[in-house]
Amino acid sequence: MYGNNGMSNSQGLYSSEFEHDSCGVGFVANINGINSHEIVQNGIEVLENLKHRGAVGADPKTGDGAGIMTQVPDKFLRRVCKKIKIELPAKGNYGVGLVFLPVVAEDRHFIENLIEGIVNEEEQIFLGFRDVPYNDSEIGKVAISVMPVFKHLLVAKNKTTNKKAFERKLLVIRKRIGNKVSQIEIAQKNYFYICSLSSKTLIYKGQLMPEQLRNFFPDLNDKDYKSSIALVHSRYSTNTFPTWALAHPYRYIAHNGEINTLKGNTNWFNVREKQFKNSLLGKDLKKITPTIAPSKSDSAAFDNTLELLIMAGRSLPHALMMMIPEAYTNDKNITGYKKDFYQYHSCLMEAWDGPSAICFSDGRYVGSILDRNGLRPLRYWVTDDSKIIMSSEVGPLKVDPKN
Repeated sequence: MYGNNGMSNSQGLYSSEFEHDSCGVGFVANINGINSHEIVQNGIEVLENLKHRGAVGADPKTGDGAGIMTQVPDKFLRRVCKKIKIELPAKGNYGVGLVFLPVVAEDRHFIENLIEGIVNEEEQIFLGFRDVPYNDSEIGKVAISVMPVFKHLLVAKNKTTNKKAFERKLLVIRKRIGNKVSQIEIAQKNYFYICSLSSKTLIYKGQLMPEQLRNFFPDLNDKDYKSSIALVHSRYSTNTFPTWALAHPYRYIAHNGEINTLKGNTNWFNVREKQFKNSLLGKDLKKITPTIAPSKSDSAAFDNTLELLIMAGRSLPHALMMMIPEAYTNDKNITGYKKDFYQYHSCLMEAWDGPSAICFSDGRYVGSILDRNGLRPLRYWVTDDSKIIMSSEVGPLKVDPKN
């Protein structure tokens, strides 16, 4: 029996709070920031070569999850949206996100109307929905039995909102929608999930096997779909049930491993949440609580926390160094000012600790971070043609040795 978050309710000896994962993760990026369809295809090739890191159940064609994060493919979206009479504003002035919606039309239309209403209440411009093409001929019966409807939600910023404030407003819209849906009583609300809503990044993911993603979402094979970043993930759910929503990447991260200190991290964060104040978020801060969605995975809780730290004004590297500090106390190779950084932030937040390797991106930066013991190693290559390839495996992408 699935709960409101798409996970199984705690029952018998199973408790959803003990969810962990040990997966395959990686990214490909052009270090000069040059967009290309090749980068997207390279990312998918890395994902497909992480097939052994994923898992399947009794249904051999239903995977635990696979997905990809890219930059917003402006040229592609502009072309396909024009066909459905949606005129997109300039790049960076609109947000887009993949939304999972109920199969039952009545429930779906109810949520769609709710989404439009909240966008208008937040004084942004609701552009509409785009039906996302898909091909389910290669996926398993189990995945199909719980498969949602896929749509792109498109939102434009108003004239008085700057781009950074717009990204924060998209967070508020997404969180308000999620909180509202969790409170309503409709049969298929468990099908609902917003994968992301951003002016910088776009995510495609699902209860798929790595080799199924490419053909399941034909958008990814369009030559106009271009990005300088492709971050991918192949999920192995150990103590949890695979679902469409719990596939990675999340809004900022894709995670390999587990956070052993999760209970303490979330409890301390929730205790402090009522004291939070921030000049950038202002009154909107109350609209996005609870920050950490209840009964989600360790990866999702980490991503929720990271997102708030970033939206409160910190850079992505800054926030990650707060959450996963190095083992700095007795390390003579770490400079004094860096130790001071870690010591100061240890007063604000406990380390999220455990064997974990995290790849991350906000559409501007892409990178990775290891746990302080390096228990989930990553390998990376930098090539002569300005690519960086990072993965939990050696050799996930064919590269000419001369390069």
